[in-house]
Amino acid sequence: MRQRRGFTLIELIVVMAIVALLVGIAAPRYFHSIERAKENSLRSSLRVMRDAIDHFAADRGRYPESLDELVKQRYLRDIPEDPLTGSRGDWVLLTPPPDADIGGQVFDVRSGSALRSPDGSLYADW
Repeated sequence: MRQRRGFTLIELIVVMAIVALLVGIAAPRYFHSIERAKENSLRSSLRVMRDAIDHFAADRGRYPESLDELVKQRYLRDIPEDPLTGSRGDWVLLTPPPDADIGGQVFDVRSGSALRSPDGSLYADW
């Protein structure tokens, strides 16, 4: 008699259970690392844009009228993409306080996302 080659149903179920267990352990860590990467990218983008705004104001004696002006004057290579919204046009631009003696329209920049970070703060408040 010839023996049949192959796996039994029990062996297949055990392997599938092990794979499901490993995926169940790895998937939450993977998604958490993606969120941390987006947060780090947001922090970096905000830092770079705020530095560019400050340098522009120090050089020109006024704040820029838009983020596009920072690009045209070569303070930024390009407007970065908001990692939380996935768009370059969702940045919220804050105007200078009324008592400021310096002109311009862009005093600060924030994310346009309405989501909250794991610590409970709004990304838009960073």
